[in-house]
Amino acid sequence: MEVNFIKMHGIGNDFIIIDFYSRALPEGLNFGEVSKKLCNRHFGIGADGLMLILPSQEYDLRMKIFNSDGSEAQMCGNGIRCFAKYAYENKLINKKRFSVETLAGEIIPELIFDGQKEETIKGVRVDMGKPHLTKKDIPMIGNPDRQVINEIISLDNGQYFKVTCISMGNPHCVIFTENVEDFPVTEIGPIIERHHLFPEKTNTVFVQPLNEDKIKLRVWERGVGETMACGTGASAAVVAGVLNKRINNTTDVYLRGGNLKIEWAEDEHVYKTGPAETVFSGVVLI
Repeated sequence: MEVNFIKMHGIGNDFIIIDFYSRALPEGLNFGEVSKKLCNRHFGIGADGLMLILPSQEYDLRMKIFNSDGSEAQMCGNGIRCFAKYAYENKLINKKRFSVETLAGEIIPELIFDGQKEETIKGVRVDMGKPHLTKKDIPMIGNPDRQVINEIISLDNGQYFKVTCISMGNPHCVIFTENVEDFPVTEIGPIIERHHLFPEKTNTVFVQPLNEDKIKLRVWERGVGETMACGTGASAAVVAGVLNKRINNTTDVYLRGGNLKIEWAEDEHVYKTGPAETVFSGVVLI
């Protein structure tokens, strides 16, 4: 069948968006396989993930997102900004702040406009919710009520790292380093992603603090590989930095695709602000 799609990105983290808000999902279609096909950068459109826009019985809208390897993700911090911009510009929603159903629970994006007129969206501020710090919520193997803050994790190759582990609706393992550009992200990332301590695998976040208000980041995303940006990874990095007394609660995060502003606020929620851009649209066979 032919479907319309739109290609968008949040500071280089790119997505294929298909709108099923006003029509039913095709029966029997495996969207994991569709995602692998469409996200292939040589034989498909090319993207980090496939995003579906759907109606929700409880919230304003519903998001489903599949990684480029076909696995379904609970949430995506950069993807939700693209989702929010698309929904408003295509009149699926007429509110600046609204609720989105995800596998990670309710996520609330708020549109930021350029000037007084609500015409040009210059960014999206997302309430990412509260971070989850216990092993049962990340999830990790071990004492379910224990937190993992600056603890040693050993790899099968004999290496070990001090890590802080957090869930932002999806699992993250955060490692601090003095030089993130020279860190072997593509070597260590996939090893930690599949480490036996993480039954659902994990994103691995490599963080270089620049000062108390700025950090530099690279992220190995489970099911995708290294990406230009990761919104949940940036959120987890700031939470980990605060827990380790390395940075302040409000921090500028520099990723390969651009910058985000992350705040771990007094209400314990994490707020992420950044842009979302449309690349192109078209029709594709699925």
